[in-house]
Amino acid sequence: MIIPLLQHIGKPAKPIVREGEEVKRGQLIAVPDGLGANIHSSVSGIVKEISDGFIKIDALEKQPEDFVKIKDTTNYLEAIKEAGIVGAGGAGFPTHIKLNTKLEDGFVVANATECEPLLGHNMARIVEDPDLIVRGLKYVMEITGAKKGYIAIKPKNKQVLIQLGKAIKGENNIEIRFLPNMYPAGDERVIIRELFGIKLKPGQLPIEANVIVSNVETIRNIVLAIEERRPVITKDLTADGRLVSGNKVFLDVPIGTPIKSIIEDCGGYIEPHGEILLGGPFMGKKASEGDVVTKTTGGVLIGLPFPQDSRKFGLIGCECGAQIDRLTYIVESMGGEVVASTNCKRMKEVNGRFRCEEPGVCPGQAEKVIYLKKNGAEAIIVGTCET
Repeated sequence: MIIPLLQHIGKPAKPIVREGEEVKRGQLIAVPDGLGANIHSSVSGIVKEISDGFIKIDALEKQPEDFVKIKDTTNYLEAIKEAGIVGAGGAGFPTHIKLNTKLEDGFVVANATECEPLLGHNMARIVEDPDLIVRGLKYVMEITGAKKGYIAIKPKNKQVLIQLGKAIKGENNIEIRFLPNMYPAGDERVIIRELFGIKLKPGQLPIEANVIVSNVETIRNIVLAIEERRPVITKDLTADGRLVSGNKVFLDVPIGTPIKSIIEDCGGYIEPHGEILLGGPFMGKKASEGDVVTKTTGGVLIGLPFPQDSRKFGLIGCECGAQIDRLTYIVESMGGEVVASTNCKRMKEVNGRFRCEEPGVCPGQAEKVIYLKKNGAEAIIVGTCET
């Protein structure tokens, strides 16, 4: 089992165990070195190797069901910090830092959109225990002093809505709010725009609208930390695509599980198969069987082989969808040639990064297409996000 030391925004965590040391499931094995989060062993075993990037543990053949609990505390923020909770649905920002604020007359939003197509583990968890999400939202409201909580969800998830409706019955300060049935409805700026009518500029955060948005899996981890003193040692994810087990397999696996093991547990590949993506089809990253599950892994998707096409291609990148490096890889895998590239005209450079001015509201790209064709493009691949 390989436990990465960088599973969050910030610097890699600092190991506090030694090679040859016996560790238990749930034991703290690395602590933040500046901005970051605690990391715990997801298995019981022996520390085999420590490097700058990971801790390798030889897991015992028979694993215990129990775990080392985080220290007992009545301070909710302290429990969240001790548990090593980070944003499970995004970039992995440490949750104890995100929630360390006071929202006078502000709001908390539980993001239940399951933004990426194909992924469904968040919805499955809500149906399994909708009351847990409501309790978690109330904890976050108490921590931040928010006056009201919302659960943001797409109306197409009818079974989930029924369960949530029952769970919030009698809750005067919690409401369900609908988001459009489109991608990227789960983007924080889309949520702020649709729920509160506030358009945040590229680079602005929800806190500037007096709102905190938290993914429902993150909220679930908060409940487990507060009520069970459980650290983050497993990850919910969806396996989908060219797998013998079929579509949308929902798994809860130990942090550090090799992708190869997940594929084997799903019966192996359906041939022919193409690349492995970690995440969703829009924002997922190309991976290999040797990569491992982290606190932010949302999906393991197995694609079809890329069709072969030797034409000259132009590319249009998007912040919320495929960007230029991803599109370039696709063209090269098809046997084509990239002759020109550009970004969606809504993208603006902010602090050295291209950001979308209004996610989910995609403009026509006629002038971009003309530019690419003038530079020799015979075909164009577009990464813009609206679907």
